[in-house]
Amino acid sequence: MSQSSAVIGPADTVGTVVARMRALAAVLPERDGVAVFNRVYLAVTEEIDRRLGAGEFPDPRAAAALDVRFAERYLSAVGAAEADLGPPACWRPLFQLRHHPHVTPLQFALAGVNAHIGHDLALAVVDACRTLGCEPAELEDEFDHVGEILTALEERVREDLMPGPDLLQLADPLTHLLGAWSLERARDAAWAAARSLWALRHCPDIAGEFTERLDAAVGFAGRMLLTPLAR
Repeated sequence: MSQSSAVIGPADTVGTVVARMRALAAVLPERDGVAVFNRVYLAVTEEIDRRLGAGEFPDPRAAAALDVRFAERYLSAVGAAEADLGPPACWRPLFQLRHHPHVTPLQFALAGVNAHIGHDLALAVVDACRTLGCEPAELEDEFDHVGEILTALEERVREDLMPGPDLLQLADPLTHLLGAWSLERARDAAWAAARSLWALRHCPDIAGEFTERLDAAVGFAGRMLLTPLAR
């Protein structure tokens, strides 16, 4: 199975998203940088699916719509890269450096999180609002609930993928890179960007320029996170 066959077509449920990420995991080499992020994101999405089934979201329909629109952004980027169509700028560093021997798994994971939260989340909120016919404020509870899950998963990522203390002593640049990025700040910025894009929805030229600049800025941060560390 090719990567594109694993992600082709729009998703309609969180279960569909989970199935496509599992299919992608089955065809990607374990050390591939995209595979590293996919494993992290799959764990997040499985947890969201479990909590939806357990009735833990205030509005399950809104939470599912947000999660599906969010995941589609990532799956579309994978499909674009597979088809040589060029993914958004925020994703390009990860796809370009996915096989670099001197980039650590933790860097790959956080670069993917940076692209997905910093760029895709804001656009997914707008997509979900259009799907549901609501305002961003009506999705804030779901946004916050998903954010809590992401924060918990980020902590697990750092625990599972962080090199041991001996390596960190030898690789101070990694400590510096990771300390310069914050998921909480990225989430706050994504919510502000979503509200701005919604306010600009009747001004497509300005909204398009805003989105393009956001994409470029997040891509620049991703390239910094993926700075190769000499061994």
